[in-house]
Amino acid sequence: MRCIKIFDTTLRDGEQSPGCSMNLSEKIEMAKQLEKLGVNIIEAGFAIASPMDFKSVQAIAAAVNTCTVASLARCTKGDIDAAWDAVKEANHPRIHVFLATSDIHMEYKLRMTREEVLASISEMVGYAKSKCPDIEFSAEDASRSDPAFLAKCYTAAVAAGATTLNVPDTVGYSTPQEMADLITYLRANVINIDQVDISVHCHDDLGMAVANSLACIQAGAVQVECTVNGIGERAGNASLEEVVMALKTRGDFYDAQTQINTRQIYKSSKLLSNITGALISPSKAIVGANAFAHESGIHQHGVIANAQTYEIIKSTDVGIPQNTMVLGKHSGKHALREKLVSMGYELADGELDDVFARFKALADKKKTITGSDIEALILNRRHTGIDSCQLISHVINAGDGMPNTSCVKIKRDNKILQEVAIGSGPLDASFKAINQMLGIRVSLDSFSLTAVTDGEDAIGEAVVKISDGTGNSYTGTGLSTDIIESSIRAYVNGINKMIEATA
Repeated sequence: MRCIKIFDTTLRDGEQSPGCSMNLSEKIEMAKQLEKLGVNIIEAGFAIASPMDFKSVQAIAAAVNTCTVASLARCTKGDIDAAWDAVKEANHPRIHVFLATSDIHMEYKLRMTREEVLASISEMVGYAKSKCPDIEFSAEDASRSDPAFLAKCYTAAVAAGATTLNVPDTVGYSTPQEMADLITYLRANVINIDQVDISVHCHDDLGMAVANSLACIQAGAVQVECTVNGIGERAGNASLEEVVMALKTRGDFYDAQTQINTRQIYKSSKLLSNITGALISPSKAIVGANAFAHESGIHQHGVIANAQTYEIIKSTDVGIPQNTMVLGKHSGKHALREKLVSMGYELADGELDDVFARFKALADKKKTITGSDIEALILNRRHTGIDSCQLISHVINAGDGMPNTSCVKIKRDNKILQEVAIGSGPLDASFKAINQMLGIRVSLDSFSLTAVTDGEDAIGEAVVKISDGTGNSYTGTGLSTDIIESSIRAYVNGINKMIEATA
């Protein structure tokens, strides 16, 4: 079988999805998980975009060991210099250069002629090559470009030293047959294309990003650019988990495979969802809550008799934990560690102590602790003990026909702060109290609450989106069996991210 490289752009294109921004520590945590997942290339960001983007790319380049780390750059020396400075300490650095090649982009965005575009590709790819041996060139809006001109652009890029040619369906306009035909045309018309990797980058505006990517693999592409959970600009990118599991499940058809450790897929998906606050649809393929659920009696009977009657993928193949060991308030640290190992989590002793302490606290509130409960504790461990502000207690007085008041106590930098406020509801009162005691102006842009486990004592996960009035937004998450507490914790978590970003 051919081996297909997975180029993950969750931290670059994915982060451009509205509301999916991440801070530095979250990007590093996600990058390390992508390395565990087994992706071949991590596109860490767009180094020239801002000082924070540069710092993030640089930090990711230093944090991962086996993956190639790429930074995006326009066809300008300033972009390329920034990209190289950010990735040069990586074990396997790559500069990803791009320039639009469609007539509409050249006329209205670039204001460049075809000759000028060709000259820029030759000069800037060559300049990038003088700094880094691994160069990827992308022809932005390739699927709407004139094929003959596109072939000239890619030929120029190869001649200048590009090692990977990426063919983007930038606006999600193309169809599987058209993308396959384009790859076939380029393979026949780009000089020396057999000496480089052919990559594809498909967007999901018409819901065909995964289908387009798979069609390109059939036509000869050897690299797919995708994101965890399919996040990205507009309707998103090709979903990594769907592309990978399609190849794994239908290897007989595609005659291709990846180096992805599929048992890390679910963990990667949940981690990203927890970091960004972007919930996973229950009907999402591979990782959605209903992906392996069966309610129809006919389906249930078939699955009981033989799971393959209605399941083409085993849930364990993508790392969905099985609730085979029941834990409770009398369970010890050893039992918890065994459960974590079975779920694919390996924690250092200090991290295990922290999770165990919160596990025991949760066990006092719940009779039985499920795998989903433990997973929720693991994914939210980053929000305890290291934040500038920590929730100590809250007292709510609410009811119909009476003022809604909240008394919130917070510890900030070893000082205990307390404030009481009145609001239109218990959460409004709590958020106002926090704003008043911290002396900050915060706008609540959105709020959601979801049960992440089952039962009447389920854990509720609150997700808030807040902004600081200068155009910067932050996502906060919080967990508790008390939905008021989880909501306040989410708000405090968002404020901590805001404080960290402005420190």
